[in-house]
Amino acid sequence: MSNSPDIAAAEPIPECPHCQKPMPLCICDSVTPIENRLSLLILQHPQEQDRALGTARLLARHFADATVRVGLSWPSLSKALGRPVENATHWAVLYLGSARASDLDAEAEIVALNRKGEIAENQRALLGKLEGVVLLDGTWSQAKALWWRNPWMLKCQRVILNPAHPSRYGRLRKEPRKDGLSTIEAAATILAGLERRPDIAETLHASFERLLTRYREVQAEMPELAPKPAPKGRRDFRRRKRA
Repeated sequence: MSNSPDIAAAEPIPECPHCQKPMPLCICDSVTPIENRLSLLILQHPQEQDRALGTARLLARHFADATVRVGLSWPSLSKALGRPVENATHWAVLYLGSARASDLDAEAEIVALNRKGEIAENQRALLGKLEGVVLLDGTWSQAKALWWRNPWMLKCQRVILNPAHPSRYGRLRKEPRKDGLSTIEAAATILAGLERRPDIAETLHASFERLLTRYREVQAEMPELAPKPAPKGRRDFRRRKRA
């Protein structure tokens, strides 16, 4: 006895081979290429499952020099990046510690820290020598796992962000801190600031807005595309994106 169409198994929703989002949420056809001076490395935790609202691969699609790596640990920055890096201190990593720009009375949007979690001296010199940026993509706990499992990050310049506005996620995703940002928003802030190119932030923010608009449009008709809730008993803290 054959199954009727009503009870037949639903066909899987195809995904984009580039951003890896379900095709109804893909906005790759509207991505504007950006030539970047600073290299971008995005390390994504393998259990990051938010295909609907995640922004790491969408972000990488914009840049000529951007790399996404999925995993837990790499022996060095060079191995993670896939090419030699002469000096890891010339790379920034969005720091996951407790330091907040508001607590440090920082006014700049990008703040370099020393090993004690304090505002470092010679901010202009430290930020001006940077050649690349490392972002960690996943929930807060996943990003912390990436931090602790990759000790080579201790060689990188720690930076924190002091965003002028809260995340555009709004109620779609709850951030654990007021300064919490999506990966694409964090990249917009740090790359636009370090390269002194407001157009980078404008382009990335516009892309993120298109993603959120597309999500809201299809959410009612395709609830299966909504992010899966965190298991009971666990708090799904999103790190300040950094990731």
